[in-house]
Amino acid sequence: MVTAAPARPGAGDAAKDLATLPKAHLHVHLEGAMRPATLTELADRYGIAVPQIRGFGNFSAFAGMYVAACDVLRTYDDLARVVREVVEDNVRDGAVWVEPSLYAPHHRERLGPDEDVLACVIEVGQAAAAEHGIGFGVMFAADRTVDAEQAVALARVAARWAGRGVVSFGLANDEELVGPEPFAVAYRIAKDAGLLSTPHAGELRGPESVIGALDLLGADRLQHGVRAFEDPELVERLADSDVCLDVCPSSNLLLSVVPSLEEHPLPRLLAAGVNCSLNGDDPLLFGPNLLDEYRLSRATLGLDDTALAQVARSSIRYSGAPAELKQDALARIDAWERG
Repeated sequence: MVTAAPARPGAGDAAKDLATLPKAHLHVHLEGAMRPATLTELADRYGIAVPQIRGFGNFSAFAGMYVAACDVLRTYDDLARVVREVVEDNVRDGAVWVEPSLYAPHHRERLGPDEDVLACVIEVGQAAAAEHGIGFGVMFAADRTVDAEQAVALARVAARWAGRGVVSFGLANDEELVGPEPFAVAYRIAKDAGLLSTPHAGELRGPESVIGALDLLGADRLQHGVRAFEDPELVERLADSDVCLDVCPSSNLLLSVVPSLEEHPLPRLLAAGVNCSLNGDDPLLFGPNLLDEYRLSRATLGLDDTALAQVARSSIRYSGAPAELKQDALARIDAWERG
């Protein structure tokens, strides 16, 4: 079984408290951020066997477990509970903006129409975030392994909710099976509505996937994108662009994108001038949450407080948060860095 490396004690212990560093969580799947205790409780309630959810090694095993986790959400109360808990957990980790990804069709059979599911997530998420003094927006997502016409329909839903809680349009699932090409129409709809383009790319496939997401989907942020490092010209292009990579080191390790955390390309991407944020992806399935990823990056990848503050700035600047929240968070990051 592949396991994430624990944070190593060392000089970082005397550094600034990363829990107080303002940050945004830009690459986190809503159901994949469910608390393990909540999964267990709901599975027991509905008589569902709790799946083994650690140490995947490949994407297909992970995807099967993700769908199984969605299956425990049988009522709108269940869904609302998860949304509230995701907000609470991110507040604990120092997030001032949470932008979870939602693929609504996962819930059609149990909860009904996509827009009803979306409305619940937005209403509950924004109320919970306001209670804690942070912001909340939804990345409404399509599935690249489903017919592209569904992506077009979902993009139209996202466009109708632009300015009402949806801030970005994602594209998830196995990029080895389907590239970005079929989804250009869906992304034109989303971009025309003012939504950020935030597809997965550069995780399971290499630089060609990143280039396709940039050229065909007009990507503003790339979920992962780390395999861009395999192409020096692409790294230079990203460094010269206004695009952010929403990086998830532990996810990359557990899905065998990288052989070890120590060999993760994040430090080299940052050194090359590429904008990167840090994220948990699916804490339920991979273990580390948002704050853990910052701590791992300090202890295992050697990022100092200056680098981590810059990562936090990128997470704020490239989020779908309103301008006032961004301005306040960036000022607080500056204050954190000054100590």
